[in-house]
Amino acid sequence: MSRLRQYFITGLLVWLPMGVTVWVLLWLVGILDGIFLGVLAAAEAVTPGLTPLADQLRRIPGLGVILVAIVIFGTGVFVANMFGQWAVRQWDKLMTRIPVVRSIYSSVKQVSDTLFSGSGQAFSRALLVQYPRQGAWTIAFLTGKPGGEVARHLDGDYLSVYVPTTPNPTSGFFLMVPRADVIELQMSVDEALKYVISMGVVVPPMREPRPGQPVPAQVPGVTGPVTAAPPPAAPSMADAAISRPEP
Repeated sequence: MSRLRQYFITGLLVWLPMGVTVWVLLWLVGILDGIFLGVLAAAEAVTPGLTPLADQLRRIPGLGVILVAIVIFGTGVFVANMFGQWAVRQWDKLMTRIPVVRSIYSSVKQVSDTLFSGSGQAFSRALLVQYPRQGAWTIAFLTGKPGGEVARHLDGDYLSVYVPTTPNPTSGFFLMVPRADVIELQMSVDEALKYVISMGVVVPPMREPRPGQPVPAQVPGVTGPVTAAPPPAAPSMADAAISRPEP
């Protein structure tokens, strides 16, 4: 029975990554096809004469993925020039004037601009923080620094971090912790995500600095553990004899 169990686990380890990968790809394809079918249905409602053509397009597998990818790429090319940027600004002004839509659109746009901006700090560093209690450590990701009214109520230097859950990192907790209580890790964000999703099974390798790369200073609480100052050394007998006053 032990040998049969070993064979079954070995086969599961071969098929499980492939099955999860196929499932994720099918999920993405389903989302893109759903967007394409929604646009196609709207076009049919506006122009009833497109029904025969729409029925033929629905029979082509994967067409929605290709068309949506082409539209996204074309939008990026269009926005890269001056006229495209002007058109995007006008669209943003229009969306922010609609009472219900502006709150959703503004929030999603601000989050997406922060996440996908190359100059932003969101998810740029993997950190080690104490959560949910002191002495228990977990992986977190840097999302920025507290601002606005919240920053006025925080005394000191704080960081905004996201603590993902395991094995689903899309849900988690948003924390504001002192910088002195955060340890910056050398592993990349992708390696840290694998570490979280695998529940600590896939351990990232130790990252050594490249030749010529400066080694970061071990600042207590930032890039190294918090260490207390060493106690003063006890005076030796020779020092005591030197400092003893003469009669």
